[in-house]
Amino acid sequence: MNIESCPNCNSNSYIKSGIIKNRQRYKCKKCNYFFTVNKIGKKIDDYYVNKSLQLYLEGLTYREIERILGVSHVSIMNWVKKYNIKRPYNSNYHPSYKIFNAAELSSYFQDPKNIKGAGVVVTELGDKFMLIKWERFRD
Repeated sequence: MNIESCPNCNSNSYIKSGIIKNRQRYKCKKCNYFFTVNKIGKKIDDYYVNKSLQLYLEGLTYREIERILGVSHVSIMNWVKKYNIKRPYNSNYHPSYKIFNAAELSSYFQDPKNIKGAGVVVTELGDKFMLIKWERFRD
């Protein structure tokens, strides 16, 4: 695997500096940062990162997002920390969600009782749609 630049300062000036755990180690000449070749891992498409963060902001739990998108709840927690996402707090409402295809979504909105008294957001989810609805807690 070729190294393009130092991960710390993005300099192209680096030298080999030994082998650690069977991986080549490098040293940046500019900032003296030591680094190794990044292991090849499974990169998750940015679509799923964005969608996960959107759903988190809509009030879904990590596990719910995991079940919907098929992405590990640990990855979602790491993205929330990485991007410093803060969910707005409002205890009077709670979200519920449903997954529809286009025809089901259309018929859902034709019935006025489905959208009365609640905030609704629809987001694309592959070839389906997710409807997130906020309702007041019933006391």
